[in-house]
Amino acid sequence: MSIPKSCAVIGGGPAGLMAAETLAEAGCHVTVYDRMPSFGRKLLMAGVGGLNLTHSEGLEAFLTRYRGMPVDSMIKNFPPEALRAWCEGLGQETFIGSSGRVFPKSLKASPLLRAWLQRLSELGVQQRLRHRWTGWRDNALVFEAPDGPLEAVHDAAILALGGASWAKLGSDGAWSGTVQQAGVATAPFKPSNCSFEIDWREHVGAKFAGTPMKSIALTFGDTTVRGEAMVRETGIEGGAVYALSPDLRDAIEATGSARLVIDLKPDNDLAHLAARLEDGRQGDTVTSRLRKVGLPPVSIAVLREGVRSLPQDPVALAGAIKAVPIMLTGTGGMTRAISTAGGVRAEAIDATLMLRAKPGCFVAGEMLDWEAPTGGYLLQACFASGQAAAKGALDWLGAPAAHTDGDESNTSISADRS
Repeated sequence: MSIPKSCAVIGGGPAGLMAAETLAEAGCHVTVYDRMPSFGRKLLMAGVGGLNLTHSEGLEAFLTRYRGMPVDSMIKNFPPEALRAWCEGLGQETFIGSSGRVFPKSLKASPLLRAWLQRLSELGVQQRLRHRWTGWRDNALVFEAPDGPLEAVHDAAILALGGASWAKLGSDGAWSGTVQQAGVATAPFKPSNCSFEIDWREHVGAKFAGTPMKSIALTFGDTTVRGEAMVRETGIEGGAVYALSPDLRDAIEATGSARLVIDLKPDNDLAHLAARLEDGRQGDTVTSRLRKVGLPPVSIAVLREGVRSLPQDPVALAGAIKAVPIMLTGTGGMTRAISTAGGVRAEAIDATLMLRAKPGCFVAGEMLDWEAPTGGYLLQACFASGQAAAKGALDWLGAPAAHTDGDESNTSISADRS
């Protein structure tokens, strides 16, 4: 019987845990290291408002949602249907919401994570929490561990350390400098799915912070997205904004600002809306006419922000409602960003996600230089890349033996304290 290979996975988020499961199922001895006191913290945060696992749209359209490094092959090998089946294999049934998004029936991340960690335990996967990876020394992985510096030698390693958003949950991007020192090319981190800054006047932000604008359409350039947005004290955020965030961010980076156009009544065409505005009593104020067509106070405030002098003419007023210009002056930064662009560049890895500068070391998840909107696309790519990196490692290891006898040692690190 061949000796099972020893594999390290660094990072206990969706990509890392999927890599660990794939390796363990193939018979490898797997140890997952994470600098936090528990695994899956960002996954749990994602589940606070309902865990959006993936999306039900056709694969061809699904793949167009990604920018940066190509992710087509890894998602085709682990598509949304496979992710749903995997969840249901853990006892977590899924459903498709009205928007096409896919959720577990519990809507929470914690039942899924508990079942997943139980499966990994049954597969013999070892946990090393509060272990911060600091780089390599010869052929060893180096960690800052609770008992002091640790060097661990494995046959293969998968890095799944996340991007640079939500640092308090474990993704701080500090690994970037470490891999650069080893000759790995990286792209600078940028906020994605982020809020944007607006110099609100007339106290719009202070008065309406936290108030959603529902059923609106946002346009930037040739792209229009329908959905919701939330007023912040210093700007705007929300699903529709996130979908446009890469283009908005790049425009601000290039020119210092970006002109976002908001249609406050996308379900009404111009003529219909103008007729509704005209149908009123003589002497009605502009504000009362706006209320009669269903604009809530937050939308009226944003309309007045974008159009300094509202016209009395119904057609002109309808046109203003359907094209409110708002100037964005900056991003909200990575602290508030849901995800980040940037990370390990495509030229730094081969087709199996192995680092060219570090044979036997593979990369998965948000460490890679890709980005996608919210709606299930982020998690789908994380899960898929974790499996892809693990399969790459298995190929590189020469396909380790299948499951081993239960009486064999499950020790997964060869370590020296320094």
